Amino acid sequence: MKTIGLLSNLEKDKIAPLVDEICNWLGNQGITLLKDEKSACGTATGTFVCTRREMVERADCLIVLGGDGTLLHSARLAAPLGVPIFGVNLGRLGFLTEVDKPHIHLALERLLAGQYTIEERMMLEAGVIREGQTYEPVTGLNDAVITKGGFARLIVLDTFVDGQHFNTYHADGVIVATPTGSTAYSLSAGGPLVVPDLDLMVVTPICPHALWARPLVIAAGSEVSVTLLSRQGEVMLTMDGQHGMRLNYGDVIKVRRAEHRARFIKLNNRTFFNILREKLKEGDGKNEV
Repeated sequence: MKTIGLLSNLEKDKIAPLVDEICNWLGNQGITLLKDEKSACGTATGTFVCTRREMVERADCLIVLGGDGTLLHSARLAAPLGVPIFGVNLGRLGFLTEVDKPHIHLALERLLAGQYTIEERMMLEAGVIREGQTYEPVTGLNDAVITKGGFARLIVLDTFVDGQHFNTYHADGVIVATPTGSTAYSLSAGGPLVVPDLDLMVVTPICPHALWARPLVIAAGSEVSVTLLSRQGEVMLTMDGQHGMRLNYGDVIKVRRAEHRARFIKLNNRTFFNILREKLKEGDGKNEV
């Protein structure tokens, strides 16, 4: 690798010194480093400031410093051009990141030595049809979520799979998740854990008013169509919890597999089950000080 882009979440505590350290180390290895104006990088040799779009177009890979939220944003940015992502965890759980902060230098050495593999992950796209007008679809790595706002009332969602009526949910909402997203909001709503290299979708209702309502696993090539039948209150469509659109009565939301796939750099030192065991144990709070 000759050119690397660096993206960071500056809201993380004490990240600026780490960013400067990485910039200087990579510069000393002869790497051309690209950073956006929001990344607190110093004046290392061979470092250039550019827009995030230009970064993705020029970089051989992206090093992303932060938690899963930063990785999700970066995946949507990089996937259309097939640029692989190397995630450094500065958050709490970090299901998507590859290495934690204490091991960053060894990981960078392996990255530059080519001692890694590329793991591809399925993504989703969701579009809204309103009164005959189709809005441009948005993509996500984890999930598309249709959910109510702050009012304490169920919403009604008429749900179809490949044009066949499946269910009319009276619920707080419904989640359509990828295998990667199965460890996120869908898991909290009672959805199954799915090995991330599979291609499928999980449809998970959120607090449904029906004892028999359960998550549904469907083929990756299927299309989920949801029609909003509620008039009262605020209802939102969100992708990965980051990109949102307010919905109106009668809106039809169509969710399908995206054309592009996210690509992650893996050092092959941890399996999905290792990560799952470690992260879920961390998530219960018992290891927090």
